[in-house]
Amino acid sequence: MNNKKIAKLNLPNGKVIELPVISGSLGPDVIDITSLYRQADMFTFDPGFTSTGSCKSDITFIDGDQGILLHRGYKIEDLAEKSSFLETSYLLMYGDLPSKEKKLEFVNSITMHTMLNEQISNFYRGFKDNAHPMAILCGVVGAMAAFYHDSTDINNADERKIASYRLIAKMPTIAAMAYKFSIGQPFVYPNNSLNYSENFLNMVFSVPAEKYEINPIFADALDKILILHADHEQNASTSTVRLAGSSGANPFACIAAGIASLWGPAHGGANEAVIKMLNEIESIDNIKKFIDKAKDKNDSFRLMGFGHRVYKNYDPRARVLQKIAEKVLKEKHLLDNKLFDLAKELEYLALNDDYFKEKKLYPNVDFYSGIILKAIGFPVSLFTVIFAVARTVGWISHWNEMISDQNSKIGRPRQLYTGKPQRELS
Repeated sequence: MNNKKIAKLNLPNGKVIELPVISGSLGPDVIDITSLYRQADMFTFDPGFTSTGSCKSDITFIDGDQGILLHRGYKIEDLAEKSSFLETSYLLMYGDLPSKEKKLEFVNSITMHTMLNEQISNFYRGFKDNAHPMAILCGVVGAMAAFYHDSTDINNADERKIASYRLIAKMPTIAAMAYKFSIGQPFVYPNNSLNYSENFLNMVFSVPAEKYEINPIFADALDKILILHADHEQNASTSTVRLAGSSGANPFACIAAGIASLWGPAHGGANEAVIKMLNEIESIDNIKKFIDKAKDKNDSFRLMGFGHRVYKNYDPRARVLQKIAEKVLKEKHLLDNKLFDLAKELEYLALNDDYFKEKKLYPNVDFYSGIILKAIGFPVSLFTVIFAVARTVGWISHWNEMISDQNSKIGRPRQLYTGKPQRELS
């Protein structure tokens, strides 16, 4: 008895072809169209790949309708509450949470690689002093292949591991140096007695002239933000990393490509746009006016931080961030923070408006993250950089998964050609 599921496709010429239906461990079934062109002399057309599965993956699962996000089977809310960023990083990379011994070994290995080759500091001085930190991040990460030749052989598992650890370890250092350069302050070296998030805060905010006291609530908030941004399935930047990696490019080039993709305002720059929007709204009295503008189809204004390509429910990360925001603002004695008050009232009014209910526009991860980062002291220009620091482990996990997959092929999307037919030169 054949229990395989089959989808039948009726072609315009009357031919019927059969395509296998594949089931994952969670989520909808997928129709395997790898033989479609061979059988039907046709491609599928799917701008934005909204209905196309580009790969198999064991890493992250999202149910957008239910508002569920799982990393290796664990709920993102539980990881944010009970785990640490490096422990979650181990989970994403290796599939399971580490034992105490494995966690210690992993943390020590990452800590060993926090320093940058000293010659890289000269690379920074080639940028203009007003260069955006994301531009610097993209350039420096891409240039790492010129400094770490012993971890660029993608066919060597040991070299892939070293490159992975280096990228996770050095990204906060590179990011902090980009910021320090942009404001004319001296670079601050990593301090390996601090944990991952504490070290990042120290490199960003401390100066050699005086001692910097790390606020444990801010360090914990940052660590949770990193967890919440660590991976999000096949988003634009992760897909970019996979596509670049499919050509056999070295890991540093692949991650630099991911950073470039993340920089886009429709992807990693959205939390910056939320802050700008809240500043534009300015007062709680103006919220209704802006909600009406968002509902007006003839008005280009839209509410930033609402809605998501995948989620048609409340983004589970946003609920966690709202609690973190309250904790951080309380620590700064800013519970009457203007932006936070605006955000909460805007959320309340939007979630009780039929227009937003019908269109399933709920707050997403960007809605509160910028408020938290701003309260900690991070400038807006560093928001997307912090996103990149967090997402590096997700990119690395997907890149390693793809390289290890013997069935992986170089990415080569097809197109629907709408240009001129063949013509002759007169």
